[in-house]
Amino acid sequence: MNKLTKISQNMNFDDIFSLVKKSVEKTLGQHRAGLTLVLTDLPNTIGAYHALGSNYLVMNRTILNAVSVLVKSKIELNSFIFSILTHEYLHALGYINEEKVRNLVFRVSEENLGRDHPASRMSSQGIVEIYLELRNLGEGKVGTNTTIIKNFDNSSMPYIS
Repeated sequence: MNKLTKISQNMNFDDIFSLVKKSVEKTLGQHRAGLTLVLTDLPNTIGAYHALGSNYLVMNRTILNAVSVLVKSKIELNSFIFSILTHEYLHALGYINEEKVRNLVFRVSEENLGRDHPASRMSSQGIVEIYLELRNLGEGKVGTNTTIIKNFDNSSMPYIS
């Protein structure tokens, strides 16, 4: 299988999102530009969301922080971020049905990263099934700590010389 992307340990949110966009475009032939990533506190039953019609992908900071402690490597953490961003990017492309989106995240991950890749396992099994400790996070809080990630979706921005 020809791998389009490779998740490495030296990646930031923009690097990972660039891989998400390339992977989705290769698998589904769809693309969208001009999105913004927001990290915030959410109820811990919500990993992330995309508000329909907006340009925002919103990720649960508490879950991200918990996963960063539970993973065994930075590649595993970046694979989690890849899975979450792929899921929300598909919503931003207009896919609404959660079951269909979950299946598409697995398809995109498997076709571009391989069946045994951590991102593929996370998308097929579910993050809480892999990291059982996430069940103990409690209810969570809403919006007390919000950050807009700078330099996100840079591949969509033309350079001005």
